[in-house]
Amino acid sequence: MNSFRYQDILPIAGNNPEFRLITKDGISTTTVDGRTFLKIEPSVLEKVAYEAIHDISFFLRTEHLTQLAKIIEDPEASPNDRFVATDLMKNANVAASGILPMCQDTGTALVSAKRGSQVLTDGPDEVAVSKGIYEAYQKLNLRYSQLSPLNMWEEKNTGDNLPAQIEIYSDTKPGHENTYEMLFIAKGGGSANKSFLYQETKAVLNKTSFLNFLDEKLRSIGTSACPPYHLAIVVGGTSAEYALKTSKLASTHYLDSLPTQGGTEGNGYRDLEMEAEVLKLTQSFGIGAQFGGKYFCHDVRVIRLPRHGASCPIAISVSCSADRQAIVKIDATGAYIEALDRDPARFLPEVTDEHLDDNVVKINLNQPMDDIRATLSKLAVKTRISLTGSLIVARDLAHAKILEMIDRGEELPSYFKDYAVYYAGPAKTPEGYASGSFGPTTAGRMDAYVDRFQKAGGSYVMLAKGNRSNAVTQACKANGGFYLGSIGGPAARLAKDNITKVEVLDFPELGMEAIWKIEVKDFPAFVVVDDKGNDFFADTLRPVALNIPVGPPS
Repeated sequence: MNSFRYQDILPIAGNNPEFRLITKDGISTTTVDGRTFLKIEPSVLEKVAYEAIHDISFFLRTEHLTQLAKIIEDPEASPNDRFVATDLMKNANVAASGILPMCQDTGTALVSAKRGSQVLTDGPDEVAVSKGIYEAYQKLNLRYSQLSPLNMWEEKNTGDNLPAQIEIYSDTKPGHENTYEMLFIAKGGGSANKSFLYQETKAVLNKTSFLNFLDEKLRSIGTSACPPYHLAIVVGGTSAEYALKTSKLASTHYLDSLPTQGGTEGNGYRDLEMEAEVLKLTQSFGIGAQFGGKYFCHDVRVIRLPRHGASCPIAISVSCSADRQAIVKIDATGAYIEALDRDPARFLPEVTDEHLDDNVVKINLNQPMDDIRATLSKLAVKTRISLTGSLIVARDLAHAKILEMIDRGEELPSYFKDYAVYYAGPAKTPEGYASGSFGPTTAGRMDAYVDRFQKAGGSYVMLAKGNRSNAVTQACKANGGFYLGSIGGPAARLAKDNITKVEVLDFPELGMEAIWKIEVKDFPAFVVVDDKGNDFFADTLRPVALNIPVGPPS
């Protein structure tokens, strides 16, 4: 019988990024029975929450920017890889002004905190943290995305982006008694929807089976969550929910200091060799940074956890091109936040004539729809295009309302027939700007509407991000439609450089989900699905059997 020993499942050595000071006010120490306690006023928790949401909405880590620069400089990167990476870098530069957030989906606020055993606060910490998050969404040009259920079928936007998800754990590690550490994350719907749990068995735990499994599952992530991704894969776990939570933390690089070897004690570890294998696998897909190439992922984290002998959960998560997280630390010297990069412009490549691409087809959106379709019909999938003119904007709730009209026997609104439709929803418009951050949303959520709308005489040209189902490809082939892919991620740059006018057209009661009419200039896109049944993603998202020799049993 083994003697008792305690083993932390995730024994991370600690996170020590460069920090900047937020405040020293409201922090003090007191001694009781010879023990020193850290006292933190609620105002401190409010302030660090506000600062964290502010910074992660506008700034990125230097590591992430360096990885984008690597794509631009890599001779093996495809032209589309480099084009997307350059656009994302330009977007980071616009967002760094602190006015337009890097993504229009400013996300659900997530907080994972570890509170030392000798930290004293006044009142529930989650209330103070929520207040700081509330203030950030009220004062900054962010979007309210949280829907409160009125009943099983009806919802209403909360109007302040609350509630936030706040989890506070006790930190009992020696030396952490007088510290409070928080990880703030803003998770948009696109990447959140690409978190997956698979309940597998021992049969997947050999190299051939595991990589074949990943070849299928990783391709299915597609591009709707705005690659290049920071990909995290967790194998094992004491429960399904623990595997998923670990994958979420790993995608933020919070678990990078885990051990790199396993053992008999039950500790989780990073498998660096498998991380390199999986990164190589993703580079072979051909999906690339959204429109073909090598850079489906920036990097990969693979974490192996202990498991029950009858269970083998596998969790997969991604952090997208809006890689929004920062660590906050409070100790006796003050409250600090991870120092994100405020000068992304230094990573931008110098623009010369050789960078200019003459193979961009300009499309006038203000001509009759039949003429737009005739022009698009001459183009091959993958063709890069530039759109100028009027678009209507509609997403989930607006599509549902339009379908209700059709089901009642009413006509499809004329604006769905006369204009191309952009799937999107804007963040707040800053004073003096034509638009708030206004990037594309995930196209797949509107797939079920396409054939009905096209047969009713509209929705012939659609613009959004990510791959579509085969049903959309077949609808476009049967009805003469097109799906154009927009780069997922550069919402701030689109607002600043490409969207010149925004007005509500219908359903104003839906808030950001209303139907809008916008004017665009030189809006970048690609032909993804055409009227002949061609789909750019059809081959790259299809799994292949990998011929990998099976190693010795584990």
